[in-house]
Amino acid sequence: MIKQILGKLPRKLSKSAENREFGGIANPSSNSSTNSRRSDLASNQFGHLNNPVLLGSNLAPSLNHGNKLPQFANLKLNENSVSLSYEALPSFRDVPSSEKQGLFIRKLNLCCVVFDFTDPTKNLKEKDIKRQTLLELVDYVTSANEKFTENFMQEITKMVSVNLFRALMSPTRENKVSESFDMEEEERSMDPAWPHMQIVYEFLLRFVASPETDTKLAKRCIDHSFVLRLLDLFDSEDSREREYLKTILHHVYGKFMVHHPFIRTAINHIFYRFIFETEKHNGITELLEILGSIINGFALPLKEEHKLFLVRVLIPLHKPKCIPMYHQQLSYCITQFVEKDCKLADTVIRGLLKYWPITNSSKEVMFLGELEEVLESTQLAEFQRCMVPLFHQIDCCLNSSHFQTWSSTFYLSPKVKVSVDIIVSSILITGFSCHNRHYTTLLNTWLVDQGSKEPRACTYIGPSSFEDVQVKKLNMKIHKFPKQVSRRSLELNMPW
Repeated sequence: MIKQILGKLPRKLSKSAENREFGGIANPSSNSSTNSRRSDLASNQFGHLNNPVLLGSNLAPSLNHGNKLPQFANLKLNENSVSLSYEALPSFRDVPSSEKQGLFIRKLNLCCVVFDFTDPTKNLKEKDIKRQTLLELVDYVTSANEKFTENFMQEITKMVSVNLFRALMSPTRENKVSESFDMEEEERSMDPAWPHMQIVYEFLLRFVASPETDTKLAKRCIDHSFVLRLLDLFDSEDSREREYLKTILHHVYGKFMVHHPFIRTAINHIFYRFIFETEKHNGITELLEILGSIINGFALPLKEEHKLFLVRVLIPLHKPKCIPMYHQQLSYCITQFVEKDCKLADTVIRGLLKYWPITNSSKEVMFLGELEEVLESTQLAEFQRCMVPLFHQIDCCLNSSHFQTWSSTFYLSPKVKVSVDIIVSSILITGFSCHNRHYTTLLNTWLVDQGSKEPRACTYIGPSSFEDVQVKKLNMKIHKFPKQVSRRSLELNMPW
């Protein structure tokens, strides 16, 4: 009977059976010990930062920019835990030369801690220690006299990635420009962490520009993924950050020739999304400045991909409403193309006419200024191909009710000497069809005074042509012509 009672009692499981039953989880005692070790490890990740192993390659995985950053990089640190363990490291001047490389790695690991700058009263001592450490790193990279090893470069890009690569703050305003938009009074959003980020950007710039940075080794760390994440930061609302990014990307493009096609393609995708989807991006101006230098270095003859970039990207950039923000840089890029290949003038002029504004007079004045720059580099053959639609648009501008638009068109200087008569006839005929008083007055002054008051306008007309126009004008008494005079009758009476 006793055996029967004992047989009904539950049997004690063996360790192996217990593990199988609970899916491989250890018993409570071993589990508690494991948890204690994990908690000790977690506390030590930021506890003894002067030990280079803790944030080095043994515990922290090597940074692959295509993957997520190590989890410790984005932790919001507790003020008490940091204050107990975040201590300054010795200066480079206080250690022998044989220990400087190890100290450099330890300082990089120390700067991998990211502080919360939304509260300016937290971790003041630790923030100041990190700032001083970053400044020492900048000086070390600047004065380096030996090549950086691949291990150095990996640690450098890891520290830079931890401090710079982040989700940008959502914009508080729409990136659109109205007619009354004043760029000088624009409210700019400044990142509160900029005191540290600025030094990190300066450190990255010195590292990329340093002659001790071996391109063959550095391209493994500054890879396509790293470049893409740099480009993502161009959408930052802080203009100071975008200026640093522009300078750094320019140096990366100049130093890493293997990245040239990829960088151009990545910038193109940013423009595509901006033009055809969002029309919102804060870094279009800086990206166009970079492209202006890139285009200036294009070899002749231009490749087909470069011409496609002009047609598919630069010309459609005239479409967004916020073009006043970047028009100067865009105009420079387009002019560079025409100066390198005059045959592209017809394509550019027709593209401008395609996106020509209809009701926005200030935008129309910008287009006229860009058109003048393009025409200065235009040859006769290309000019004649687009002459008809161009003069049709000039006709519309001369009949504009906006005086600045009409006057900008009136002084448009194509500088195509063979076609001077055609240009003058178009201006005069169209001017005669205008019934506004200030148009007729300005035109009469220009013709009668023979350039005494407007010498710039008359320099594009030969003396004989101008005298013929003046004589014909005086004979027709154009300054007193009635409003009923048709444009066709004026065309028939023109001296050409």
